[in-house]
This record gives sequence, C-alpha cells and structure tokens, in this order.
Amino acid sequence: MELPKETDRTRSDTETKPATLLLPRWIATAVPGQSLLTSQGVLIVDGLIREIAAQAQLLASYPDAEQIELADHLLIPGLVNLHCHAAMSLLRGVGDDLPLEQWLASRIWPLERELLSESFVYDGSLLAASEMLRAGITTVNDMYFFPEAGIEAMRVAGMRVSAGLIVIDFPSAYAHHAEDYLRKGMAIRDRWRQDPRVSFCLAPHAPYTVSDAVLEQLGVLSAELSLPVHMHLHETAFEVEASLRLHGLRPLQRIAKFGLLGPDLIAVHAVHFNEADMAMMAAAAAHVAHCPHSNLKLASGFAPIDALLKAGVNVGLGTDGAASNNRLDLLAEAASAARLAKAVAGDASAFSALEVFHALTLGGATALGLQDRIGSIEQGKQADLVAVDYSTLDAYPCMDPLSHLIYVCGREQVSDVWVAGEPVVRMRQPVSLAFNQQIDRLRSRLPLWQNQVVSALNGLDRSKLV
Repeated sequence: MELPKETDRTRSDTETKPATLLLPRWIATAVPGQSLLTSQGVLIVDGLIREIAAQAQLLASYPDAEQIELADHLLIPGLVNLHCHAAMSLLRGVGDDLPLEQWLASRIWPLERELLSESFVYDGSLLAASEMLRAGITTVNDMYFFPEAGIEAMRVAGMRVSAGLIVIDFPSAYAHHAEDYLRKGMAIRDRWRQDPRVSFCLAPHAPYTVSDAVLEQLGVLSAELSLPVHMHLHETAFEVEASLRLHGLRPLQRIAKFGLLGPDLIAVHAVHFNEADMAMMAAAAAHVAHCPHSNLKLASGFAPIDALLKAGVNVGLGTDGAASNNRLDLLAEAASAARLAKAVAGDASAFSALEVFHALTLGGATALGLQDRIGSIEQGKQADLVAVDYSTLDAYPCMDPLSHLIYVCGREQVSDVWVAGEPVVRMRQPVSLAFNQQIDRLRSRLPLWQNQVVSALNGLDRSKLV
C-alpha cells in the first residue's frame, strides 16, 4: 500500500495565516505560579500566541481578527501524551485480563509477527490520531515499528509527533537486528527533521529486550545527537527481579552504566522504583511517563508518583497503547492518576489537580525537550490549544475549573482543538479535509483489519493461550 505523503515536509508552522481571537470564560495557562485567568482572550497570529490580554482590550485592538466565542469553556494548552504505541489501536482488546509478560509472549508478539506492516502501522496510527485529537491530545510521544508510517498518519491528522526510533534485539517485518533498526531510524530522522511538527526520541524497547552492546551505542548516540531516550523501565516486579538475576543490577542501574540515565531519559511506567532509584532519577534530572490505566489493567502495580514528585522528578502522563488500556483518553488517565496517587501515598493532598495539570501539559513537553515551544499558554509559543466545554449539566456546579478538568471532565467535554493555530477539531469533529478523507478510507478497511486480527488469533498456538 502506498501511503499519503506530505507535500512539503519543511513547511513552517509560522507561515502567514489569518489572525484568530479566542474568547474563553477561563484560561489555565500551565505557567508555573500563574493563577487561572478570567475574561481574558488569546490572540493567535501566524500559528503563534501573539498576545494574552483582557477580552475587551483585544476586541478593540484587533477588530478584524476572526472571533471565536467560548463562553462556557476552559482554554488549556494542548495535552502531551508522553507514551503511546499508536498503531496498536488495531489490537484493541486482543489481550485482556493478562499480566504483562503473558500479554506480550502469548498475544502481542505473535500477532505482530503475523500482522506487522507499513500499512498496519499507518492505519492503526490514523485510528489512534482520530481518537487522540478528539480527546485534546495535540502531541504524542510514539514508540512502534515502521515509525515513518506513524509520522505520516500523525501529520495527515495535523498532530505533533515525537517519533520513537525503536530498537529491539529481535527481528521484525521492519528490521532484522539492532544495527538495522538504528540505521533505518537515523534515515527517517534525516528525512523528517526539518518538519516543525516532528521530533524524535531514541526508543530502545526495554532493558530486557536490548543488549549491553546496544545500550552502550545508544548512550553515545543520545549524547551526540541530543536525543531523548524513550524506554519502558521498571514496569513489573518480574523485570526488576530478572535484571538482578541476570546482570546483578536493577534495570535503572544497568542503563546508567551506559550513559542513558540523564536529563534526556523518559522512563516509562517506573512502577517498581525504590528510594534509591528515585534519588538517581532526581539527581540525573530524568523524567517519568506515568501510564496508570495500563499499569492497572496489566496488574503491574502502582507507580510511586507522590514520592517521585517530592524527590524532584518531572512526571508526564501517557495512555500507553490501546492494546493495554484500551482507551486513548488522557483526561481519564489524569483522573485516575490523581486518585491513585492519593491512595498509594495515604495522603489526600498527593498529586493535586494543579500537579496533574502540569503533568498533562508542561511536564510532558519538558520531558520531550519541547518546553520552549509547547506545553503552556505563553506569548511566543505555538498555539496548541484545547477548549473544554463546561456547559453540560454534568459539569455543574463548577467551583474550581481546574479541579473540574481533572476530576470531572473526560474527552467528551473537549469541543475544539488547535495545533499551531490551525483548527483541527471544531465542535467535536475533525475539520481537515485530507484527514477526513483518510478516515473515510480507514472506515472501509477496518473490517478487513479486524478479520485479519481474528484470523491471526485463531492461528496462534492454543497451548500458549489462556
């Protein structure tokens, strides 16, 4: 299958566009220390936030700007999904009620051997993009095979993507061995590095699927290219125990040997961190991608988020993939994350609404090294914005809009989404003609994909299934 291609990968997100004036009831900027803004507006010019000021002042100063009334809305920065396997949306529901190791060995890896292709990744990523955009997610940190197909899908959707250049020590339909994964990943980076909505991470799958030699090579590459390292780490107790048995080191200690513990590390899950691990993370200014629903569903455990924050570790939120979640709703993750942290810490003040909001936005952007461009509503930053509708009865009464965002709202409240000032969702529907055409094409293919998944499931070795 030939995938749609961007006609201009170097197009600027600041090319001349009509000025737009957003007029919400409230603005939560995610700027540290800044209170909720009321009766303020945001002026967008050429894809950037030009001005934030009183609505009356902006209306008088810019009478020709397009005006968008958001009378019952909270305006927030675009959400940053710090960990996802977007293409695995086509595997939604195939491995329910299994622990991680069994989920991987008896379902996911065998299915990937049968199904993995460029078109699988493109269509699965397109399906995920449709779900994420309507949930207010404007940036996704993705990790999967055939990353260029994932990039193509996200760019058709209008999203930002941090593409994981995956490395794993076994062959797949995408690459034959670690060197092949790296070579292909670097070539993809060279082709896309000028696109303003595409960035990259090195993405070794996990310490238990990558050898010492490859980890050492990745440590050198990360330092040379200033690339973040996106990696599953301390997800299960079994992973930690196996590392101690095989290497005499905990996984975090092992990757630290090879220069991978630093401010570029995004440790995904971090469920089984002890105090020493957290101290190492804090000293290295490393980051955690917290995926509570995946951890709950796979019975992996409870990440010590309150302790991580108190140690000074930056935390962002991720959905993980739809094969282990099974829903790409970052606001739902936020609600669960806040509640779980309180129970784990035995402290009702743990992971407050404000802290969770930071994790959803600027925390994720900071982990990706994009905090100067996205993650907060500030003059000069990219206009990646989300309007959350508080007009429905289930949002009444609203004593605190930020508390409501975390404890009440889900993706059904997201009404409008902008990326670089461009509307990508209006009144809860994607607006891009190119994206909608691809979604129409996808709808016709989804029954075919489901049949292929079912057929592959039926062909698996029944002795390995539960």
